[in-house]
Order: sequence, then structure tokens, then C-alpha cells
Amino acid sequence: MTDEVRLARAYLSRVAEPPAGALAAFVAAVGPVRAAVMVRRGQVPSAVDSQTSARRADDRAEADLAAVTGLGGRLVVPEDEEWPAWPFNALDLAAAQGLRCGLAPLALWVRGEAELSALTERAVAVVGSRSSTAYGQHVAAEFGHGLAASGVTVVSGAAYGIDGAAHRGALAAGGPTIAVLACGVDIAYPRGHQGLLERIPHHGLVVSEYPPGLQPARHRFLTRNRLIAAFGEGTVVVEAGRRSGAKNTAASTSALGRVLMAVPGPITSGSSSGCHDLLRSGEAQAVSSVAEVLESTGRLGVDLVEARRNTEVGLPQGEALRVFEALPLENATSAEAVSVESGVELPRVRALLPELELVELAVRVDTGWKRSHEGVRRGDT
Repeated sequence: MTDEVRLARAYLSRVAEPPAGALAAFVAAVGPVRAAVMVRRGQVPSAVDSQTSARRADDRAEADLAAVTGLGGRLVVPEDEEWPAWPFNALDLAAAQGLRCGLAPLALWVRGEAELSALTERAVAVVGSRSSTAYGQHVAAEFGHGLAASGVTVVSGAAYGIDGAAHRGALAAGGPTIAVLACGVDIAYPRGHQGLLERIPHHGLVVSEYPPGLQPARHRFLTRNRLIAAFGEGTVVVEAGRRSGAKNTAASTSALGRVLMAVPGPITSGSSSGCHDLLRSGEAQAVSSVAEVLESTGRLGVDLVEARRNTEVGLPQGEALRVFEALPLENATSAEAVSVESGVELPRVRALLPELELVELAVRVDTGWKRSHEGVRRGDT
């Protein structure tokens, strides 16, 4: 793959507002280099001209490539081995059927050293409302942590609320996460997540189909949501109001044939009304644990949720037992304190605590971790 191809796709990624169906079809027909030349000259079909005429003179390809390189990033194109061809097949099929969520991007601007195709081999999107509750943020962080600890890439949009909690949960587990932006990868949006967006490239990737310097806009969030849905084998909606943008991602997930899941919330909470609508209509399946998400999106016969534990099942072994025994019976404590008490290193403690929670031996509350009621009972036997 030549530099000429990368320059051409860098130019084309700026010249039209995605998803640009006519331009994409033109590139597929004549190739990116020829397409770039003809777009610059204005020698294109009318449908392509309408998508490109306003910006065709705005050729910043070399500057854009230099800018992303300066950030430790790169432009990933379909001609690269790391292009996530399999996730994007669903987008192309949707486009062929005339669905609005269809059409793969012409190129992707990426920050981070991980290989994009490798991170999307096994991934789950976790999305939800910006105006989330403490309950929603707790669930999103737990799901992000548990999925990442299981080797699953957590995909989200880096927004306030549920998105940020999911990313932070994955980072706390030392696992992979992908943030898909509705602006250039050089822009920290929202501004309050600048630190988060600086951390993510060290454990995963920050991705956008928009070139450097392009500012976020409302329509770009809706456009980028199809990429979040495509990257994941399924999407978990943790909290969403009836008009939440997360429901747009949910609609794209269903249209792409991916697994759509929703977390039930309190029936009195407007923040969960969108989730309840998805469940009531049958569009989404209910999930209440990481294990259920893995079963819904995982490998046949491998990621099945085990039957509910019964009283004949013994206590955990090895480091898990030490972590369990370090948990207080009443007043919750931090993972750091559990690490000191058990002598198990902190990253391992953070990975084991959600596993103990899944088998109902531990519970997380606002002040930290403690044994569950079942954990107290079994610990006394």
C-alpha cells in the first residue's frame, strides 16, 4: 500500500461529510487515488459533486497526516492489514439495503499503538445517558471492568455519564477500550474528559472518521454511533431516557444484526425509561451481570452463564479465597485495603472482586466492597 493511497484517503476523509454514499461508491469504482484527482478537478458525477464541491479545494492531507503522527497516531485505511473488515461488513450490508446506519468509513484516524482489527475481534459496546444516575455509573463501571478483565474490548463514545464510567472501568482493569469520537482525535471532547482521553491510547485506541481539527456537532454524534454499534459484537444500554442518544446506537445495533442488551433500572427512574422501552418491545434482552453479557455475545458453548450456585459449591481457591477472606462482614472497604489485608497485588484484587460479585460472594456499595449476605453465610460454614 503506497503513501499515495493514504494521502488520497486523507484528502477524501475531509472533503465530504460522512457517511457520503455517493463518494464511497465512486471510490469503490475508480479507486481512492483516481477518485481524489477527479474530485479535486470537479470531474465527478453530480451526486458526488453535491457531496464534495463545498470542500474540494480544502486539501490538507499532508498536514492532517503530520498532525496525527505528531500525536502518536495514524490514518488507518481499508488497504491496511489492521482495517476492521469483518465489523464493517455489517455496515456495507446495511448500506446495500438502504438503511441509514449503513456505510463503512473511507478511513479512520486513530491514536494509540494497539492494532484496530485485533481490538475489535472481541468487543462489546457499553453506552447510555450523559445525565446518568449513581446507579447507572456504578453498573457501567462494573461492566467495563468485568468485560475488560475477561479480555473483551469495551467500546463507547467518551461522553459524560455512562460512556466515561465504562471507559474508566476498563482502564481500572488494565484492559482494552476504544473511544469513538464525533470530532478529530486531537480534540478533547468533552473538555472534562481530557485526562481520560489521554489515558485511553495507552490501553486501547481513540478513533474517529473525522480528520484532525474538526469540531464536534450534533449530527456527527449520530453518525459516529453506527461505528460504535459496528465495532461491538453487541451493545449494552445501561441507562437511557426515552430521547437519549444511546437509543440511536441501540437502533443501529439492531439494524446491523448485532445483539442488543439493556440493563433494567428502577421503575421510578426516568433515566432507565428508554431501557425499559427496549425490553418491553422485545428489541433488547435484559442483562444484569457481565457473565450474561458474555453469554449473549460470546463464543458458542464457551461463554455460557453457569447455573445458579447452590449450597454444595465450595468457597473460591487460591488468591480468590484470600481476597474473599479479606472482605469485611459489615463496613465496606476499598480494593486497596483488601490488597493490603490479603497480600494479593492490587490489579489482581480489582480483577477478582467482580468475579466474587458474579458468584454472589461479594457486593460493592458506595463506600467500597464487603461480603454479600451469601458470602457471610458461606464464610461461616
